[in-house]
Amino acid sequence: MSITRRLLGKAALGLAGAALLMQGTALAADRPAPFDKPGVKIALVRYLSTGDFFQAYLSGVEAQAKALGVDLRVLDSRQDAALQADMVDQAIALGVQGIIIQHGLTESMKDAAQRAVDAGIKVVAFDVNVENPKIPQIEQSDKDLAKLALEQAVKDNGESWKAGYVYVAGIAPLDRRNETWVDVKKKYSGISEVAQFGTLDNPIANSVANQARSVLQAHPDINVMFAPYDEFAKGVKIAVDEAGLNKKIKIYSADISTSDIAAMREPDSAWAATAATNPAVVGQVSVRALAQLLAGEDPGHNVIVPPTLITQKELIDKDIKNMEDLSAKLPQFAHADVAMPAWMPNPNAK
Repeated sequence: MSITRRLLGKAALGLAGAALLMQGTALAADRPAPFDKPGVKIALVRYLSTGDFFQAYLSGVEAQAKALGVDLRVLDSRQDAALQADMVDQAIALGVQGIIIQHGLTESMKDAAQRAVDAGIKVVAFDVNVENPKIPQIEQSDKDLAKLALEQAVKDNGESWKAGYVYVAGIAPLDRRNETWVDVKKKYSGISEVAQFGTLDNPIANSVANQARSVLQAHPDINVMFAPYDEFAKGVKIAVDEAGLNKKIKIYSADISTSDIAAMREPDSAWAATAATNPAVVGQVSVRALAQLLAGEDPGHNVIVPPTLITQKELIDKDIKNMEDLSAKLPQFAHADVAMPAWMPNPNAK
């Protein structure tokens, strides 16, 4: 039989494919069970999904799940607490081996999370306290987020100022950030909170803007706004800009996105600083912590992703225009060496 170039090409492709298959098999074999074989199924059960932060968080969850070769199901309750609890039961019925609970209310998620544990399913929770010692809590170090932003506010404005504060109680990360705000007010007696407001009604930024307009009219002496969630900060900025107060008021926040960076870089922007973790990295860490549980490892009860302070000046001086620039020019923002055992694939590796 004559051997043609086409046959040789096919043989080469076959060998290359076999080599890739063997490499993939070898990589999987290097991982602990159940990740040494395909077929692991996990679910992400979401409470909040509106805004850039949550889109980036989801992209991180998807990237790490893909790197691990797991089947990811995403269930989105769109801020319906009862539906989110029902979705945990839906995930159980789907036969998943692990569940990530992302945000939510303690009172609605505590029992739902316990039902999953009782069903033999591994569970981790991001930014919702389900009050369960068997469920690791993925956190952004919310107290440190608030501390970094507020320390910058004191640095910029001194130890005496009138503040507007955006807050919604009952959301775990906001409650933790609030603890730091309370501590800062005690430390600096010259800081006076003259107005507190906030809502999670969709669209969040526009709803907060509506409230902020009234607050600014009622309290013209406000010179600092502490809005420790970027959707809150966007809303405050809308109202501040409309009132022409962007040179009088400074906004300090938590979290970051490309649209936030653009807003902070605007000429004479009131948005002075934010403290943030990379939401995509937090999503990756959530999956990794769950994977460790499934592999019989202990990621720890509090899995904390350290934050970074990001100032308006730094964004301009380093010509940071988007999240890609931020990761490239602030390497500590690009990856967190958290829940990262030797066998864990890194979706950010090039």
